[in-house]
Amino acid sequence: MIGRLSGILLEKNPPQILLDVQGVGYEVDVPMSTFYNLPALNEKVVLHTHFVVREDAQLLYGFATHEERIAFRQLLKISGVGPKLALSVLSGLSIGDLAVAVANKDASRLTKIPGVGKKTAERLLLELQGKFAVSGTSVAQGAMATSSGSDIVNALLALGYNEKEADWAAKQLPKDADVSGGIRQALKLLSKA
Repeated sequence: MIGRLSGILLEKNPPQILLDVQGVGYEVDVPMSTFYNLPALNEKVVLHTHFVVREDAQLLYGFATHEERIAFRQLLKISGVGPKLALSVLSGLSIGDLAVAVANKDASRLTKIPGVGKKTAERLLLELQGKFAVSGTSVAQGAMATSSGSDIVNALLALGYNEKEADWAAKQLPKDADVSGGIRQALKLLSKA
């Protein structure tokens, strides 16, 4: 229905913003990952959106990236997960961190998110396994099994490398590489690639 909005940012009231699109003000709920990357007030912003029509409301959710919207929609497909909880998950974890948590079946990482208990975390892990796509690769393929490997991948993702590059670099490292040394070696490998 409404797939994208481009307009002027008028208000920021977490998690909601007000976006002026040619004289029409849209109230849009956004995850904190999008909220923190918004420009200053009265600046232009483009959001990928998801429109929900319920008996008692019409709600609009906005995302800075297409990948965030895909993740949101994938979360909504899970029984017991509504838009508020899906926004909470995306606010608590980046898409890369969520991918790593799912691949490693790390329920403890998900239970740190407000509103996600142990049973919900286990259901998320079960239903997202093999279905959740990030940067064109499945979560199971995109994450490292060891904790130091996933820390290295997360660091590379935070530095702006994509999943494929981060995974490739992490796989080139020795199995016993510590995190700080591994990051340095991975950066050297990526600079030569």
